[in-house]
Amino acid sequence: MSTPPTLTTARLILRPFTMDDVDELHPLVSAPGVMQYFPRPDPPDRERVQRMIAHQIDEWALRGYAWWAVTWAADGALLGWCGLQYLPETDETEVGYLLGRAWWGQGLATEAAQASVAYGFTHFNFVEIIGITHPANGASQNVLRKCGMHFTAATRYFGMDCHRFAVTREFWQNHFVA
Repeated sequence: MSTPPTLTTARLILRPFTMDDVDELHPLVSAPGVMQYFPRPDPPDRERVQRMIAHQIDEWALRGYAWWAVTWAADGALLGWCGLQYLPETDETEVGYLLGRAWWGQGLATEAAQASVAYGFTHFNFVEIIGITHPANGASQNVLRKCGMHFTAATRYFGMDCHRFAVTREFWQNHFVA
């Protein structure tokens, strides 16, 4: 796979992660409450953030998709991450996102997630893309709905109870492609 692409939205740039992002991403994801709905809700140490970024770089090389670093288009400040993740346990592709608390409630996760879903359906032959949320994470569920996803099941992923959402290629093409 060649270099991961960079996507531009109205307010954001989704660019490939580099190991230089560790020191800027670490305080975002380790702030109180930011990871509360994740399988490992404890704030990650710097080494865990370093491993996460290294894994994303490897996934781009292996699969041709993974997470992007989400940055402000205006000044390049790192806001968090968003992108697609392969789930080997279920052979599915998930859209995922996490932004630092200062950027919640501004529609930025939706903007980044919509760009990620569009990238997935445009560049790969996915039948569907899923989204997984903690049952209590209504804000994340709203992001998935704005990506065209519909609730499909209360189930388990990553060892925790989750709500699974999905959008099919056909639905996305009929409702999100001009």
